[in-house]
Formats: sequence, structure tokens, C-alpha cells
Amino acid sequence: MKIVVIGGSGLIGSKLVRDLGEQGHEAVAASPKTGVNTLTGEGVADVLAGADVVVDTSNSPSFEDAAVLEFFETSTRTLLAAATSAGVRHYVALSIVGSERLPDSGYMRAKVAQERLIAASGLPYSLVHATQFFEFVKGIVDAATDGDTVRLAPVLIQPMAADDVAAGVAVVALGAPTNGVVEIAGPEQFRLDELARSVLTDSDDPRSVVTDPDARYFGTALEERSLVPVDGARIAGTSLDAWRARTSNTA
Repeated sequence: MKIVVIGGSGLIGSKLVRDLGEQGHEAVAASPKTGVNTLTGEGVADVLAGADVVVDTSNSPSFEDAAVLEFFETSTRTLLAAATSAGVRHYVALSIVGSERLPDSGYMRAKVAQERLIAASGLPYSLVHATQFFEFVKGIVDAATDGDTVRLAPVLIQPMAADDVAAGVAVVALGAPTNGVVEIAGPEQFRLDELARSVLTDSDDPRSVVTDPDARYFGTALEERSLVPVDGARIAGTSLDAWRARTSNTA
């Protein structure tokens, strides 16, 4: 099949292109780096010509509330129109576990808006909700840092390796459209504050983590299970320790 990966130069997109190519498919990376701009429409129709599947793994260059909403709405409308014209048989988008449960976050509101546009498009679709990536835990810590102190809520989180995210998206992309949500997650649950302490210790980072039930997560309050999937999620195999061992060997 010809599968076009929007955001194919990014962390997940590049791994997805690799995985699909290794399975014998024509996997095409589409991003501004390859001359495809979903905001202006440049190159979109050309790259989607003859595509069987489109997978959107793109992300907004700005996380400011208005900018991120504009990005996902404009980009998704452009892609949906081109996918409809091209006769795409399966439209897949990567989103986030808990997106619909965190309305105080402008980013999550933008992802929900993206999902609603896809569901209303009339195209056969699948939405893949992934838990947070191991690779982004340090970014969570950095965002919660004030001086040498990191304030995080003791809520559950079930992170996964980026390689497993790409593999999970590939399975969905190659399957029949679900016309709904598929959740994917890592094999272990942690407390967010404890995970942060582990990450800092592992990297010899001197910052200290303060457990704060009222701490915000990128601007939004969290409940106990805001960041973990519901029952029935597809569970990936890479544990935190296995991921650490693998990444330390390739560093």
C-alpha cells in the first residue's frame, strides 16, 4: 500500500515510515522538510495522489492556545479535503490518552477539535490515543521546574517508548478503520512525581521533586487517572528499564 505519513520527519513519524517500509509498503514521509505544508496546502494534493492510507503524526510548532488550535484545525481541514479528493481509504491520526478529559489545556482542546473534524469528515478513520512517551518525560519535568524545584502531582502515568508508539500506529494503519479510538500504552504504571525522581536520579540531575496534588500539568489540573488509558488498551512491551538500557547502549 501507499501510506503517506504527515509529520514523517518527526520522532514518531520517522519511525513509522521506517517500520512500514520494512514491511514492504510504500511509506512516504510528508512534512515541510519534504515540501509538504498542511497549513498552506503546498504539496498536499501531490503527495496524497494514489495514497491508500494517510497517517497524521504532525505537531504544532507553537503550544500557545490560539496557535495550536489554528494549526490543528487548518492542517486537518486541508488534509481531509485532499484525502477525500484522492480517495484515501483510511485516515489515521495520532492523539493523546486523556485528551478529552483535560479541557483546561489549550493543547488538549486543539487535539479534540482535530479528532472531531476527522470523525465528521465521512472518511473511514481511526484515532490512536497514546500515553506519554519515555522520551518526553524530561520535558514534563522541565515544564514543572521552578528554580531547582520540580512540582508534580502524584497521579498515575503509563508511559511508553516512541518505538512502541510507532509500532502501534503501524498496526492500526494497516488494519481496517475502526471509526473510533484505539488506546495504546506502556506496560507499567508509575506515580508522576516518583517517575520524575527516577528520571532525575538516573541522569544525575540535582533538581528536587516536590509532591504537590495541586500542581498543574502544562496548565491543567490532573485527576488520579487523567493520564492513563481505560480498560482495553493495547499494551506495548518495552518497560522503562528496558528502554533505558536500549537508549544508553545507543547513546
